[in-house]
This record gives sequence, structure tokens and C-alpha cells, in this order.
Amino acid sequence: MLFDAIGPDGQRKLLASRAVLIGCGALGTVVANTLVRAGVGVLRICDRDFIEKDNLQRQILFDEEDIAANLPKAQAAATKLSRINRDVFIEPIVRDVNHTNIENLVEGFDLILDGTDNFETRFLINDLCVRDRRPWIYGAVIGSTGLCLTIVPYETPCLRCVFEEAPPPEMNPTCDTAGVLASAVNVVASLQAVEAIKLLIGRREQINRHLVHCDVWEGRFLNMNVQGAFDQGDCPCCRRRDFPYLEGRLASTSSALCGRNAVQISAAAAGPVNLPAMADKLRSVAAGVSFNEYLLKARIETFDMTLFADGRAIIKGTDNADKARGLYAKYLGA
Repeated sequence: MLFDAIGPDGQRKLLASRAVLIGCGALGTVVANTLVRAGVGVLRICDRDFIEKDNLQRQILFDEEDIAANLPKAQAAATKLSRINRDVFIEPIVRDVNHTNIENLVEGFDLILDGTDNFETRFLINDLCVRDRRPWIYGAVIGSTGLCLTIVPYETPCLRCVFEEAPPPEMNPTCDTAGVLASAVNVVASLQAVEAIKLLIGRREQINRHLVHCDVWEGRFLNMNVQGAFDQGDCPCCRRRDFPYLEGRLASTSSALCGRNAVQISAAAAGPVNLPAMADKLRSVAAGVSFNEYLLKARIETFDMTLFADGRAIIKGTDNADKARGLYAKYLGA
């Protein structure tokens, strides 16, 4: 309240606001922590995953006791956050966000925050927000670099104005194949949180309308003017109002393979996969990596993965579709 740009009136507006966080990993935990301490009124946290030991390096709301208790990320985060600010209503949703449920999950909320780890879910969020003219904030981090973009549909570029299609899997590194510095996470999530506060208190004129790129290792920050991508572009989403992710036309599907303790993942948006490049990407985290012109095989954690050249994968060692989808996004880069 002592900060003039917010003041008592802005604090009251923040307490009356409602935000949805989709994904509660590295970015999501920092965003949630910051917003709850700032006094957002309602925070719904949606995440499908459970906590693993290697999460603790960067996912600030979790600890080894959460792992021992086998807690889902959304529930563990809500428990911690409720101890920080009892005036904030925190609702954990342990669910995979997809085209069949996203509308219900965000109904009645003012803003969506991106804490996800894959382009498919981000494009799904983008479709919904553009269709409904709802603001959202994109964030991504890999290695020491990060991106942040505040999206106000039909005023600023949407995500597909900037990235019309997701990069192919072999060109899309993940935290688990390329690593990530917690310092980069903290910077990008802090940028997301301050943009969220501006939007939630009605200071839309103050938002950063540029794509922010940072490299914390090199000490570089760039504010890239991407407005032309909206003003002069022919975006399939916000210009042509085509919403294939929201309508399920480009949604990944999964099916348990009877009697095999395996799940098949079909990524509808995937194109041909460069299997040699994918093999190079996986060798640092997988055992027994081998490939030919048709498929790639690898053992990751306790699972046997077979990736086909069309982007389809069979993950053996589980019959849980959510677990298999998570592994696909984590290592193959959905």
C-alpha cells in the first residue's frame, strides 16, 4: 500500500481478484508464492504432477517431507501457501488441464498464469484466452535463459502471433534434458507476477507490451517489440479465430495398451521427428538409447520409451495416462 503505483485502492482490488495458475513447477511455485504474499484474493492452482527430488533445486514451495508424503504439487503448494497468508483463498486442483476441462477450470477468473512445461498446453490457454478476450501471462525458462510475455487479446500479440507453431521435439529442450538455473526461474516468475498484479488492479496501461528475453548467466536483458506480429500479421488464432487446441483438433491423446503395462501417446500437433537429434538430446538422461529410421528406444527412470518418427510414443512401465503424458512432456518436449 505504501508503493504509490498500487496504494490502498490497488490493494483492495488485488484482494478482490481471482487468478488461475496452470502448472505449479519451477515458475508456478515462485509466481504463487509472490502473489499470495502480495494479497491476491483467490488463487486456483492446477497441476497434474507429483513432487520428485530433482524438483527441489528450483521449485521453492516443496521439500523432502512432501516427497516422503507423496503429495501432489498442487496440494503441497496450497498447504504451504495457506501458512503464509490466511486471507487468500487457495484452491488446489490435481488434474491434467486439457481441452475437455479448461473452460470449467478458469470460469469466473480474471487472469491465467502460465506455469506449464509444454507448448500444447500453452497454445490451449492461448486459444481460450483469445476466444474469451481474457488476459494471460506466458513464461518459459531453460538453462539460464527465459521469456515472458503479457498477452491482452486484440491489444497485444497473442502467443501464436509470436510462435505460430511449436518447435519440433528434437529442437525443444526441457529442464530435464538441458537443465535450468533457479536464478533464471526466479527472474522470469517475478516478471510474470508483477505483470499479473498490474492487470489484477486495473493498471493495464502499465503492462510491459514487449517480449522479454533474459539470460541471467550472461547478464543480458532484451525487450523485444513484437507488436508488429499482431498489427501486420495473419495470426491463425487472433486474426482468423481458429482455435484447434481448444476444440481438441490438435490435442494429444493417450490410451492404455491392454495387458502391457504401457500407454501410447499420440501428439496430434507433432510433425516428423528428427530421431538422430532426439537421440543426442536424450543421451545425457537416458540409458540404452538406440534408433533407426523408424523409431528410437531409451530407458528413462524406470520406464522404457519408444518414440516413433511421427511423434507417437509408447511408454512402458505404467498404465497411468497422466503419468505417461507427464513423462512425454518432461523428456520429449511436447
